Amino acid sequence: MKICFLRGPGAEQAIVDRAVAAARAHNAETIVVERDGSSNDIDKAGLIVTLGGDGTFLAGARLAAPHEIPILGVNLGRLGFLTEVEETQLERGLELFFEGSYRIEERTMLEVAHLSDDRVRARSIGLNEVVVEHSGEARILRLEIDVGGQAVGVIDADGAIVATASGSTAYALASGGPILEPTLRDLVLVPMNPFALTVRPIVFAPGQDITLKVVRGPAEMRLDGGRQGRTVATGDQIRCGSHEPSLKVVRFSPPESFYVRLAEKLGWGRPLVPKK
Repeated sequence: MKICFLRGPGAEQAIVDRAVAAARAHNAETIVVERDGSSNDIDKAGLIVTLGGDGTFLAGARLAAPHEIPILGVNLGRLGFLTEVEETQLERGLELFFEGSYRIEERTMLEVAHLSDDRVRARSIGLNEVVVEHSGEARILRLEIDVGGQAVGVIDADGAIVATASGSTAYALASGGPILEPTLRDLVLVPMNPFALTVRPIVFAPGQDITLKVVRGPAEMRLDGGRQGRTVATGDQIRCGSHEPSLKVVRFSPPESFYVRLAEKLGWGRPLVPKK
C-alpha cells in the first residue's frame, strides 16, 4: 500500500520522519507532499494522512474525495476539530489503521459552480463551506436565493455561507448557524449580518441545489477559507450542491464521541453533577 503524507506549514521534519518510519514499519510505500505543492501520483495512494491543522485536512479532503481515498488527520495545530489523532498518537493511529481497527465515516463534500451569462466559469469542491460576501467596492450585498428551482427570496446582507454538516462548526457557527451532526448530508444557508432581523439560517434536505445570484454587488467567493477569493460580478450565480463521491474519513472513536469532541473543542466544560 502507498501512504501519502500531506505536510502542513507547521509540520517539522522530525514529525514527518516519524510518520514515514511508522508507515514503512508496515511495509508501506510512502510519499510526502507539501500542502501547497504538487500532488502527482496522489491518486495511487491507499491512504492520505494529513500532518497539520484543520486547514491541512481541508486541503487533503479536496485531494482525497474525487479518488475515494480514505483520509486520516493528525492534529499539529491548536483546535483540530476535523482531525482524528493528536501528534503524540501518530504511530498508534497508523498501527490501528494497518490492523484494520478503524471505521470509515462518510462526509458530504460541497460542489460549487460559478456561472456567468448561464455559462460555468469555474467549478470546485470543498469540505466545509463556500462564502459569498461583499467586496471592498460594495458596502452591502443583495442576493437572490433559489433552492431546487424554487425562489426563496432576496436578502440584503454582508454575504451568505453555504455549509456542509462538517462546516457547520466552522465559519457558519461563528456567523450564528446551527450545529449539524457531521454525518448528515444536509446543507445549511447562513446569512452574514443580514439587514432584516427576520432573515435566519435555513437547513436544506440532501439532494437540493442552492443558488445564490448576486443582484447587487460585486462580491467575492471563498471556498474553505481560501486565501485567494474569486470575483463574482453583479448578475453572476453561485450554485452549490453535494459532490459525489463523498469523503471517506478514517475514525477510531465511536460515532457518539462527536458530542464529547464538541464539548472539548468549544470549551463547554463538563455537565454539572446533580446533588444527592
